[in-house]
Amino acid sequence: MEPFVTLTGIAAPLDRVNVDTDAIIPKQFLKRIERTGFGQFLFYEWRFTPNGEKIDSFVLNQPAYAGSTILLGRNNFGCGSSREHAPWALNDFGFRAVIAPSFADIFYNNCFKNGMLPIKLSEEQVDELFSRAKQHEGYALTIDLQAQTVSDQYGLTYSFEVDEYRRYCLLNGLDDIGITLQLEDKIAAYEAARR
Repeated sequence: MEPFVTLTGIAAPLDRVNVDTDAIIPKQFLKRIERTGFGQFLFYEWRFTPNGEKIDSFVLNQPAYAGSTILLGRNNFGCGSSREHAPWALNDFGFRAVIAPSFADIFYNNCFKNGMLPIKLSEEQVDELFSRAKQHEGYALTIDLQAQTVSDQYGLTYSFEVDEYRRYCLLNGLDDIGITLQLEDKIAAYEAARR
């Protein structure tokens, strides 16, 4: 897993509440067992018509948000089913962080396990970020996980909280397997002694 220390990137404002995992990655695309290849289907039914044509009005189809790495969301982001494919699709599309006032619990946990940072800010703070994203084309944010801050080039800085263990894992690029492999010598010694 790639470490997450600091990230500066364009913030794409997805101004919808209750964005569920079926909207993030529709069920008909869940045929793969790898974690990659899902980005092309992210928000598919919002990005494309039934004929497969791009819907120009959808935020991620607008040129100003090409290459966005930060997604701004509203309350209850990631609700619905517990599919881990949702953070896989966001990550594969290029997003490393999602900022919202609240997240569904399972989605929130799955983000950390897949190298993404979900950041909870107050509704007022998120409103301000949406407002600034509309005012400034190509609005960029800098996320510093070490300092636990979100800032922009116009003097705004917000603090956020992350569980210390999850923060450690992201800073060091460790998923559950990576954590276990840190103890590889002890595991090997135990196995050798057990024989």
